[in-house]
Amino acid sequence: MGMVAWMNEREVAVDVARQLKQAGHLAYFAGGCVRDRLLAGEPDDHDIATSATPAEVTAIFPKANLVGAHFGVVIVKHSGHHVEVATFRTDGSYGDGRRPDSVVFSTPENDARRRDFTINGLFEDPDSGEIIDFVGGVADLGARCLRAIGTPRDRFNEDALRLLRAVRFATRMGFEIEPATLEALGECAPLLGRISVERIRDEFSKILTGPDRRRGVGLLVRYGLMEHVVPEVLDLVGCEQPPEFHPEGDVFTHTMMMLEALVADAPLDLCLAVLLHDIAKPATRTVDDSGRARFNGHDSLGAEMAATILRRLRYPNEVIERVSFMISRHMRFMHVREMREAKVRRFMAAPTYQLEMELHRVDCLSSNGMLDNYDFLRAKELELANEPALPPPLLTGRDLIALGMRPGPEFRKILEHIQTEQLEGRLSDRNAAMVVARGFAGP
Repeated sequence: MGMVAWMNEREVAVDVARQLKQAGHLAYFAGGCVRDRLLAGEPDDHDIATSATPAEVTAIFPKANLVGAHFGVVIVKHSGHHVEVATFRTDGSYGDGRRPDSVVFSTPENDARRRDFTINGLFEDPDSGEIIDFVGGVADLGARCLRAIGTPRDRFNEDALRLLRAVRFATRMGFEIEPATLEALGECAPLLGRISVERIRDEFSKILTGPDRRRGVGLLVRYGLMEHVVPEVLDLVGCEQPPEFHPEGDVFTHTMMMLEALVADAPLDLCLAVLLHDIAKPATRTVDDSGRARFNGHDSLGAEMAATILRRLRYPNEVIERVSFMISRHMRFMHVREMREAKVRRFMAAPTYQLEMELHRVDCLSSNGMLDNYDFLRAKELELANEPALPPPLLTGRDLIALGMRPGPEFRKILEHIQTEQLEGRLSDRNAAMVVARGFAGP
């Protein structure tokens, strides 16, 4: 038991493979774990491909889960880890453009050839570390090239989600997409219409939070994939802005620059807010008498449009609320230096405030370059470093009820007035606040 307790995931996977081999079966590490070890070292998890059928796997590991036995996939539980074990297979036709209608258990070479990209079609002998490469994946890894196995159109027809996976792999690993594979992206883009919004959303999120999100969004737009993800983004292309405020160019160029300027580990809701912050500019664009383009109300309409888009993609409600809230406030930064103390402190107290600061920073850097309001708020943060932006309230609704007041819409106005007086230094204790509240209570 002592040894089992400290076995890491790879050691557990090696032991599972060894037991399969001892029973007379072939067993290799497969796919992403082989790719990641060759690229960067230690993978997060190890999948095993084997000549053993699901029944033969469960004979060796009776507690295994037959989660995908129809496709030859078994989850083996061993020493606190879960290892996916899949039988070598050849896939039949893909009627739904997602899963094969049938599978035939097969050979390692046939199994490699049914996979998506050459860099994901590699096997590794768990004992010797030998790489088994039927598809040229080792050469493509060395050349940092993403290439579909066999005929790209066939691979994308089998599962159209591979179109988005191609963009994700290329941008997350810094690979170039091989020309025939790239051409097939554009030709096969309409196939994304077969894929569920949840699967599209998950791939899109990974592209948007990756290290080269600007290139990822650019590839989605250039090859017709964005039409099936967030088609509204296409309207940003060619939406011209006043050059004195936006020397960088149209709204799409501005948005792409912002994506590139974001901190590398930007969370998903911030990345979505950046992508969608100006989504309503095309719909609100007008030209005044002087010939200058204006986008009045694009922040509030943008918040509504963002919520509609994210609901359509079935993002969680919390993400939708945070993103639309950030977009609704992104134009208020230009007024922070004119705000009264109470108002600016309330502004800074929002749960998304620090994310909004990053949104504002990249918005400025990707347009006029002026960070005056950003610097003002950072200075205000230092000034308030030893106290919360919003201190505990001096009074609550219960105090107003104790004064004989009846709950109603006036409560909020009274409590907000008292909070303003507190934030601006004119009230500092509860007794003084009660005196002010009595003034509202009447005789």
